[in-house]
Amino acid sequence: MQNNENEVEENDDLYEHHRFVADKGQKPLRIDKYLMNYIEGATRNKIQTAAKDGNIYVNDISVKSNYKVRPGDVIRVLFAHPPYEFLLVPENIPLDIVYEDEALLVVNKPAGMVVHPGHGNYSGTLINALVYHIENLPVNSNERPGLVHRIDKDTSGLLVVAKTEEAMHKLAKQFFNKTSEREYEALVWGDVEEESGTVEGNIGRHPKNRLQNTVYEDESQGKDAVTHYKVLERFGYVTLIACKLETGRTHQIRVHMKHIGHTLFNDERYGGDKILKGTTFSKYKQFVDNCFKVLPRQALHAKTLGFKHPVSGEFMKFEAPLPEDMMQCIEKWRNYIKHQKEFDN
Repeated sequence: MQNNENEVEENDDLYEHHRFVADKGQKPLRIDKYLMNYIEGATRNKIQTAAKDGNIYVNDISVKSNYKVRPGDVIRVLFAHPPYEFLLVPENIPLDIVYEDEALLVVNKPAGMVVHPGHGNYSGTLINALVYHIENLPVNSNERPGLVHRIDKDTSGLLVVAKTEEAMHKLAKQFFNKTSEREYEALVWGDVEEESGTVEGNIGRHPKNRLQNTVYEDESQGKDAVTHYKVLERFGYVTLIACKLETGRTHQIRVHMKHIGHTLFNDERYGGDKILKGTTFSKYKQFVDNCFKVLPRQALHAKTLGFKHPVSGEFMKFEAPLPEDMMQCIEKWRNYIKHQKEFDN
């Protein structure tokens, strides 16, 4: 442990806002720089102020901002107030409920809706809507009411929500044991070579870009992830695929498809909002820009969700059709390729 003149034991009245464990291969790095890579939206100044105020702890001891992070360090950011995401305000937001009974409900989430409150998104989330519509939702291990799994803000599609402790436990177990079924549809850049395939590769946070995840060849890093895909329709420059998840890592499909050279169409975070395949002709560029306007998000939809009912044991399967923005974008590509073929002939 480094000597640090402001090292003090942890105060019991503080609330944990962030927690990280430094990787085995972590090289010595100032803690303010380390946290910049892991806390979305954080500034160096804010982190340094938090350290100065005694809010940053390593292995339960308060440290200064010049503390050098080492492998295995348990880093926690603590404040005197609870995290804003735990101060849930019920909001009367309409929900597209596909199915509901005493134990659970299945929701078709629109693109643009954040699943749970977090940094910069403290209202308007799916959970804000759920706690308005349903009283006494059970909380998961992260203190998030009803949530068994999640999908990204700009991904549309199906989510199952638990309404009882029993349902929460049994559904979570299915996701953990990989017995639930989840299938997505995605439009990706490039002409996917194989008709079907499997992408395997541990996924973890990108070492240089804190907003991205990446695939690690070293199996000691990240968490194991498996995605099965098959081609549904080809448009030359882009391909419509179905992806079946065996695991459920953050950004899994987005990371795995980028890893094999087929970044999701208009996925800004992973570079899919630029022309990655095709010509440099201005007409083509204009066409792609129009597609981006029609679909101003990554082209990913959680289409199918299947699981055993936590009470009856019956296997249930739900399907949500592609939303209008994805349909319009796909139709544009169909027409573009059709006219191109006519021109070529």
